Order: sequence, then C-alpha cells, then structure tokens
Amino acid sequence: MQEHSSLTNQLLIAMPNLEDPNFSRSVTYVCEDNDEGVMGITINRPLELDLGEILDHMQITCTDPELRRRPVYMGGPIDLERGFVLHAPHGGWDSTLEVTDRIGLTTSKDILQALADGAGPANVLVALGYSGWSRDQMDREMAENSWLNVEATEEILFRQPAEQRWTTAAEELGIDINLLSGEAGHA
Repeated sequence: MQEHSSLTNQLLIAMPNLEDPNFSRSVTYVCEDNDEGVMGITINRPLELDLGEILDHMQITCTDPELRRRPVYMGGPIDLERGFVLHAPHGGWDSTLEVTDRIGLTTSKDILQALADGAGPANVLVALGYSGWSRDQMDREMAENSWLNVEATEEILFRQPAEQRWTTAAEELGIDINLLSGEAGHA
C-alpha cells in the first residue's frame, strides 16, 4: 500500500484543468482522510437556497433575518438530501466529527435549532451533500495534478466571500491560480 500524507484539515483547490462540472474551480475542505478514502465539503458553491428555507422545511423557528439569509452550499454530489454544518468552535451536538481541536462537522438537527435560538457556534457553513473519493481515486487525482492542497484557515472557511475562496486558497501557496495553464505536466 502506498503511503500518503493526510489531507484532513486541508483545502483541495481544483486545478484549472479539472473539467468535472462537480469540481471545476472548486475548493473542498477535507473533513476525513483514511484508508477507506477522503470525505469533504465543497465550500465555494452556494446554492439558490438560503438557511431560512432549510429551517422552515425542518419546522425550526428563526426570526433572525441575517441568519435566515445565509447561503446554503452544495457540499458535493453525494447524498444531496443530507445536511452538513461545518463549524467552529465545537459544541455539544449529537452527531459531530471533530476535524481539528476547533473545527467540527455536524449532521444532527440540534445544531440548527441552536443557531435559530442564537446559541450556535460563531462560525458556520451549511451544506447539502458531500464530496468523496476512494483512497485510490484521490491518490490518482493528486498524481495527475488535478488538485493543489493547503492547510485550511477559518478565515477562508467562514469569512472569505464564496466567489473569492478559489483564488484566495491558492494565494495561500503563493500562486495566482488564474495564471496557471490548463495543461498538467510533470517535471
């Protein structure tokens, strides 16, 4: 088995040559990387849906107009009916994957209720669906130069405007991704 560095808590930045419509110009936060594969949430694909619509659908009352207007993201092409809340800091939610000592991914309804009640985490990104790769698929895509990766920051995850996350994440590596060729090569 080939050794690989863990991509957990990394941002996967799609290279310009990645033409898959699910991932073209995408930034995906890796929540879990193990021998089975890689799971993440794409953080720069807002849907034409806001959090208020999700809360209404789940019969959660929320009167905070700013919270209701928050965008909901397409977290990836898998399990599109399932909701995911990426957040910092941690809390006592029913179903949370602790990605780092500060960042968690929660799938239980209680975090949405806490947000609506004004008691949720300070930083949140709500998504429908997730992105996933088998171990072999991710290793192959990395070898084919389909992705750049860089350690995630809360600034990019939660505060950077969605339309700037692709270029800003690459800038963390000192790269102007708009100047990169769409042709991949190996030195």
